[in-house]
Amino acid sequence: MTDWLSRYIENTPGIRGGRPRLAGTRITVADIALMHLRLGQSLEEISGRHQLTLAALYAAMAYYYDRREEIEQTMREDLAFMEGFQRNHRSAIKEKLAGLRPT
Repeated sequence: MTDWLSRYIENTPGIRGGRPRLAGTRITVADIALMHLRLGQSLEEISGRHQLTLAALYAAMAYYYDRREEIEQTMREDLAFMEGFQRNHRSAIKEKLAGLRPT
């Protein structure tokens, strides 16, 4: 990783699964890409909402575009895990709410 990029992006085993994230935070590069590209939030919005510098966010997007397929693959894996977890673990709250609905 280039020197300027390593100021903003770090990988630490045991933190967010060792995925690339903004230095000093638990916010991953994939989180930023998701908010920006899929949810349509501008980098300025993300910066204000999460108290992040624009430089860090642009570095995250540069990192994303440089390693796009790798990061997209981890995003797909995370989604598959979440969907499988939801299928296999019943929600007690949803069951209670369903029991309150008139039949």
